[in-house]
Amino acid sequence: MASIPLRHGMFLPPIHPNKENPTLAIQRDMELVEHLDRLGYEEAWIGEHHSSGAEIIASPELFIAAVAERTRRIRLGTGVISLPYHSPLTVANRIIQLDHQTRGRIMMGVGPGLLTADAMMMGIEPETLRDRMSEALDVVLRLLDGETVTEKTEWYNLVDARVHLLPYTNPRLEVCVASTLTPSGGRNAGKYGLGMLCVAATSPTGFDVLGTNWRIANEVAAEHGHVMDRARLRLAGLTHIAETREQALENVKFGLRHWLDYREAINPTIKRKTRGETFEGLVEAVVKDHGGVIGTPDDLIAKIEQLYEKQGDFGAFLQVAHNWADFEATKKSWELVARYVIPHFSGANRNRDESLKWSIEHGMEYGSRSAVAQRKMFEKHEAEQQAKRAAKD
Repeated sequence: MASIPLRHGMFLPPIHPNKENPTLAIQRDMELVEHLDRLGYEEAWIGEHHSSGAEIIASPELFIAAVAERTRRIRLGTGVISLPYHSPLTVANRIIQLDHQTRGRIMMGVGPGLLTADAMMMGIEPETLRDRMSEALDVVLRLLDGETVTEKTEWYNLVDARVHLLPYTNPRLEVCVASTLTPSGGRNAGKYGLGMLCVAATSPTGFDVLGTNWRIANEVAAEHGHVMDRARLRLAGLTHIAETREQALENVKFGLRHWLDYREAINPTIKRKTRGETFEGLVEAVVKDHGGVIGTPDDLIAKIEQLYEKQGDFGAFLQVAHNWADFEATKKSWELVARYVIPHFSGANRNRDESLKWSIEHGMEYGSRSAVAQRKMFEKHEAEQQAKRAAKD
């Protein structure tokens, strides 16, 4: 049993087929977050993208503002705000407003931006993104802490900049840094003592560097007087769960091919090792090349246990939303995880199991005593009836 309680949640890019009605797709994403809230999931992280046509949420803040009114307890995070695309002041102001509107349910995830096309449309050279991310993060954190910032760089100019609201969350809302392959995420998280959001934790390359990036984060944190908190380490992976493996495979025939084709189209460096056009080849590509789980709750339990063996304790496992299956099968997948995977790691049924074991161990003894009690009740009843008959005579 892990020493840190494991939270469960969703990482929602999202990815929708271009042939689908985008209005209804966004509506369905909101319904999915509502579904997770009812099932007891603890977090949902929403992406920011500006190109490709599939990842159609341009502002996670707008999405969160709407879905916060439709949910009760699930925490909502930006997954992530691409800091190089925004003024640090407006980022801080928007996230503080959401902190108030959600009464503290907001989390801020930040990163340099994933889609190169986004940066190119804005005239930003991709090689500058990580440096800009580090510059902006420093300023955003200072603003969240109530500081006044005057700072000029080649891409923003702040003069006596300050937020006019302090965060609702005291002392500060939770901030996480996206981490995939390079050490930049770990370096920034360590420098400021922030959480880490490992968005490709189950892919072979992402899995391999988990330990390295966590070590880098801890080393940098020590240099700056911080201690990294494993409870704020989040690992994300690809899953689709059904009652049987056969049913899970049948379900993902709906959208698996589109997802793989899209992933390759936007990033030509990602190529399937299995290029066959058969469905079996697609499944092999997802499982082997992307570390996905298409199977039963037990299969996902095994995958999470593998992450524990690799990384040690961590705070949350996030399932990546992907539209491999139709909406009903997708909702069923999230339900099965809530019913069988989450209790496995939380120990929610531990006392139930112990109670059942105790009852079985004492079954013969207590059964005999119950039988004696029943027999005595019959004997008492019969004696009372005989007494009544005797009185009448």
